[in-house]
Amino acid sequence: MTYGAYVMTRRWYLRFALLATTVTCFTAIAAGLNPAAAADLTRYAEQHLIWTNCSGEMQCAELTVPRDYSDLAAGDIKIALSRVPHDGTTFQGSIVVNPGGPGGSGTDFASTAAAIVAPEVSKQFDIVGFDPRGVAASAPVTCMSGSQTTRWLLTDPTPDTRSEQDLLMRLAREISAGCLQYAPRIAPFISTANTVNDLDIMRSALGEQKLNLLGFSYGTSLGALYAQEFPSHVGRMVLDGAVDPSLNGMEMSKGQSDGFQGALVRFAKDCANRSSCPYSGDENDVLTGINHLLAALEKHRLPTNGFEPLNQSQAVTALFWSMYSPDFWSILRSALRQAKRGHGEDLQWLSNQATDRVGKNRYGSNQNSAFYAISCLDAPATPGRTGLAAAAKAWSKNAPVPQLARAMSWGNAPCSFWFDHLGGQPAAVTSTTTAPIVVVGTRFDPATPYSWASALHAQLPTSSLITFEGDGHTAYGGGSACVDHVIDDFLLTGNAPPSRTTCN
Repeated sequence: MTYGAYVMTRRWYLRFALLATTVTCFTAIAAGLNPAAAADLTRYAEQHLIWTNCSGEMQCAELTVPRDYSDLAAGDIKIALSRVPHDGTTFQGSIVVNPGGPGGSGTDFASTAAAIVAPEVSKQFDIVGFDPRGVAASAPVTCMSGSQTTRWLLTDPTPDTRSEQDLLMRLAREISAGCLQYAPRIAPFISTANTVNDLDIMRSALGEQKLNLLGFSYGTSLGALYAQEFPSHVGRMVLDGAVDPSLNGMEMSKGQSDGFQGALVRFAKDCANRSSCPYSGDENDVLTGINHLLAALEKHRLPTNGFEPLNQSQAVTALFWSMYSPDFWSILRSALRQAKRGHGEDLQWLSNQATDRVGKNRYGSNQNSAFYAISCLDAPATPGRTGLAAAAKAWSKNAPVPQLARAMSWGNAPCSFWFDHLGGQPAAVTSTTTAPIVVVGTRFDPATPYSWASALHAQLPTSSLITFEGDGHTAYGGGSACVDHVIDDFLLTGNAPPSRTTCN
């Protein structure tokens, strides 16, 4: 179960599946340190990174950072780094990249990012990836066993009865308890604020005076908060698929719910004009077909050749995930056509890709745990059962696909019970940096709505806003020569584009 907001760049989810999970609980948490603690960070900032060949063209290293920035005596953890070294004679420094999340591994992403940027950029910059604390190879957090993860992901995402709601809320509560049971030494310390402090230690260890950052989706939260906490250290920063830090969890979830509904309408219009569409008629007929499928799955599962028959939760996950890029619309059409014939293999495959499921109770990464562990720790608690039920009813009232709107609300349940909430109330980010920052928003982005990019642009006085008039989540490297040219030029020269630039 759980839906919507595991947000990463769309190129990357061809290699690292998107977790179609609950609301994005991103907020601008104060990363500031007391003066005494800041003074004691010298040994971390001056550490020497040892790079070794690890995978193809990539090199790997480990960065040592404090487990707890407020208590340096609590010990250290290791942050996994990777880099694709520049291959030209001119060297301008490093560009740190983050693919999104929270919970997305960034080490393998370095090679993907090196292929996204223009050849001139990769010739002059090392492309550096990292696994944020709590993720993959960086002190990974575990909140659910494999069987618990499977049960959670297969739980009814749109509970109608009191007993169904009670079950969902009980399982949601167990995720928080599991973090403290399975990972008590890391779960309390994997906030975005701590990762931002890790970024500044990383900058120093890389030998950089300023941090050059290419951040996608959740990576824009890291960049925006870094600009607030370390304004004099901001280098060339690109924030693509921007998150608005002034919104609380339910406000973000509502924005995403609307975004995914809009993307589904656009998918339906596109489908209706293709001979391969499983539903005849116009976009309303396509949406009706999808709604009938979801309603039928509430009562009867579809047979598959996989781990179990397809249920509604998996179909909802497949729909969410397929909206991240129009590149997946043809796969979704085929899967819906197969489901109409009475089989659920392809929809289940899409769902398994989204949740990184590689066996009946096996998963290729800790992304299902890390997402909640970071996002729920970052933000204030979301409502309890009554509040989530009310939001589910309100959001679904006029939604083209009501079940997805209901699932988006109920997906907040784990954050209703989290063991701690470090972020305080959400607030607009502020920064005194004089460095230009490029914010990118995609007009029909389902996961980070365009209005969020406009809001972040307004909150960062030195930023320029690039608008991509297209579909899908994030824009750079997605097929727009205009977007790619503007960002590549900024990375190479540091010259920001005009304050508002529109690309097709």
